[in-house]
Amino acid sequence: MAKTRLVSVHPAGRDALPSVDAIVGRDRPSEPLLCLRPATIAAAARDFVRSFPGDVLYAVKCNPEPRVLRAVWAGGVRHFDCASLPEIALVRRLLPGAEVHFMHPVKARPAIHAAFHRYGVTDFAFDSADELEKIVQETVPVGLVGAPLVLGLFVRLAVAQGGAYDLSGKFGVPAMEAAALLRAARPHAARLGICFHVGSQCLDPGAYARAMALAAEAVALSGVAVDIVDVGGGFPVSYPDATPPPLDHYVGAIGDGAARFGAAGLGATGLDNGVRLWAEPGRALVAGGGSVVVQVQLRRGDALYVNDGVYGSLSDAGRPGFLFPARRIPVDRAEAEDAPLREFALYGPTCDSADHMKGPFLLPADIEEGDWIELGQLGAYGACLRTRFNGFDGAVTIEVADPPMLATPGYG
Repeated sequence: MAKTRLVSVHPAGRDALPSVDAIVGRDRPSEPLLCLRPATIAAAARDFVRSFPGDVLYAVKCNPEPRVLRAVWAGGVRHFDCASLPEIALVRRLLPGAEVHFMHPVKARPAIHAAFHRYGVTDFAFDSADELEKIVQETVPVGLVGAPLVLGLFVRLAVAQGGAYDLSGKFGVPAMEAAALLRAARPHAARLGICFHVGSQCLDPGAYARAMALAAEAVALSGVAVDIVDVGGGFPVSYPDATPPPLDHYVGAIGDGAARFGAAGLGATGLDNGVRLWAEPGRALVAGGGSVVVQVQLRRGDALYVNDGVYGSLSDAGRPGFLFPARRIPVDRAEAEDAPLREFALYGPTCDSADHMKGPFLLPADIEEGDWIELGQLGAYGACLRTRFNGFDGAVTIEVADPPMLATPGYG
């Protein structure tokens, strides 16, 4: 994966450049600019932590940039959902006080062993008897016989999807199989949980209610109580073609589902709702905290050839077809532009014709070669998916103080 050059710009410091426009006007960049908004990320994290009735685990895979992790921490997040040993090592190095959870359902034995013995991770997700066996075998405390239980074990349940990305094809098991795994894990677990994921960018709070109902069914079938229900991620943000319901609609649906556990006596902790809740937001915390500035290299009718694309920060604008807010940066132009908006498609800089972002992206009709465009809501799954294909690896990361290009109800 490509590494971007970092430029430290502190809004409160002597080198402060308070806006994207000021930086572009000064530097006139010929390479993409990845713009971080730490204050936006911290505000979204703070709002989520305040609203969610349980522990909030930031999904590190969404954006592992160190300044993003520190901004999430500044917003009050103390738990981190990691999918690999390098992510665990990164969080441990940057945030020694963080709680780290290894929530990838399939892991290499050396990764399990190192996570437990080197980094002190005790929470692991799984969705098969074989994976449970690996976890139990690789976490035996060295030199200790009859050691007290320390593991948190989480069975990944397959649930109906309600998001833009379907995440049901690779992980998760049906309720009956999840019940058997819960029974098998209970003797090894200091904390037993069930987890699921309704799909990324879920616009339907009811998807969480239905998943909670299925989780309660699986636990009832198992005949054992659980301590934790992890509702996963999927919490959405605004895009030009999507304004999600407010966050409290999701929290309400999840809370109603948690009450089902308490009413049925399925929880093991004695909490009011019978279980402790976890969530694993990623996009919801960081999407608004990132954007990319690209430059137009050629205009051909309604197509703009720009210097970043699907092999760079704009992967989600390719085959998944995400729409991102777009604006022309008024360098050498009056602040108020009279040109009407027109729909454009974008092509990235590589020689691959798949490097195409059909949009449409609404931009001034007179846009031309040399103009700069800012594309927003890219703090999630943007820079972290960059590649070095065709040698296009010149992006620079900066910090800015601008607000996000789009606001999301209930986040920050």
